[in-house]
Amino acid sequence: MNPFENDEQTYLVLINGEEQYSLWPSSIAVPAGWTVVYGEESRAACEKYVDAHWTDLRPASLRRMMVGDRGEGDAVRTPHPVLGR
Repeated sequence: MNPFENDEQTYLVLINGEEQYSLWPSSIAVPAGWTVVYGEESRAACEKYVDAHWTDLRPASLRRMMVGDRGEGDAVRTPHPVLGR
């Protein structure tokens, strides 16, 4: 059975430097570049954690780039491709 799709085993929730999340079987070593942020819990509990915490699927570097030098919380306005504004 695939350890990444086994509802009978326990899982961890990992996060990487881009603030992307991953469900990870607790029986497998955590890969380099990833940190445990939740678990060891059921797959359902880990999925619930990810759903509650990973609310912006864009990588952290893209979010920072979009904010740029405008300051925290200011959105970068992208011109409309046809209207140019």
